[in-house]
Amino acid sequence: MLPERTDVLVVGAGPTGLTVAATLARRGVDVTVVDRAAQPPVTSRAAVVHAYTLEMLDRIGAAAPLVARGAASRRFTVRDRDRVLFNVGFGDLPSRYPYALLVSQAVTEAVLTDRLTALGVRVNRPYEVSSLDRDDAGAVVGFADGGRVRARWVIGADGMHSTVRELAGIGFGGPDGRGESFVLADVRVRSVLPRDEIALFLARPGPLVWAPLPDGVVRVVASVAQAPRVRDAAYFQALLDERGPARRPDRVTDVIWSSRFRIHHRVAETYRAGPVLLAGDAAHVHSPAGGQGMNLGICDAVALGDTLADVVAGGPDTLLDDYSAARRPLAGEVAGFADRLTRLATVSPAARPLRDLLLRAVAAAPAVRRRLALRLSGLAQRPV
Repeated sequence: MLPERTDVLVVGAGPTGLTVAATLARRGVDVTVVDRAAQPPVTSRAAVVHAYTLEMLDRIGAAAPLVARGAASRRFTVRDRDRVLFNVGFGDLPSRYPYALLVSQAVTEAVLTDRLTALGVRVNRPYEVSSLDRDDAGAVVGFADGGRVRARWVIGADGMHSTVRELAGIGFGGPDGRGESFVLADVRVRSVLPRDEIALFLARPGPLVWAPLPDGVVRVVASVAQAPRVRDAAYFQALLDERGPARRPDRVTDVIWSSRFRIHHRVAETYRAGPVLLAGDAAHVHSPAGGQGMNLGICDAVALGDTLADVVAGGPDTLLDDYSAARRPLAGEVAGFADRLTRLATVSPAARPLRDLLLRAVAAAPAVRRRLALRLSGLAQRPV
């Protein structure tokens, strides 16, 4: 049973929604969380938690249990088949977490749910938002079952097809067209690639990400022209044969699960419309190249949670405008970075030798590798 009133209503129980709710609950704010799904997902897209994100999660007590269930990756390499074009090390990052943590998003959500439960808040399921009416006192949110909740603040953390964003009338701008098509799978492979390294393979048909998860599983994500309905071991073997190591190719032995999805590069026109606030995929979506999406959403969540807690405690609500002004440009930067990685992969065969030469030349500069490590890890966002 939902309460009639709450200080903050969080819509969406993915990593962003769970994190913002835990941040608020830790500060003593009355928070209610709803999600449209009857059960939490057991499969997921995101698989990388970067150093700065772990620092943010440590503030709500979620980093240590997450690290215990993940695998540390010390390097990120950009490859053209067997050639390493660029090697970025994470071992000397200025952080307590000098690595990228490889862990399924489903595990991340389970850890965050446990932390939220420990703070005395549970996720209410299934509740689908059907209406949102704003007034001077906040907003009244209606649900498909006829229930209603009055909240001083409503946070839309309900993904790229956000109902909260649409009902609030916030535009979600981006290029026209059908977007990029991707396939994703957790597979078991026989491979000579290092198990402590994330690899981005550049190939004319599109980039392919190879990321080793715990228990001998490898997450494969690839941009494709058209994702097929059937994605079996033979399909992912063909992708690896086309884009992965050539001299000692991977051999797919099992597909644990797979998915397909389409991404449009979009950023919300604003992250705030009166008492309605956005975070995570409800505010920004982009290519998964670089593994930045969920990380940016979790950092949105901590920033929003702390800012909103200050407002609830008596601070001016203009602080929330500052949240929108600070976080929105970061989404644009991340989307642009992911787009540049994709364009590097898809240059014409005639241009590939020049691209590879330039990447190797750039990789020879320690300062460039350092900047890229800080960018990938999210530490470039850390306040000075």
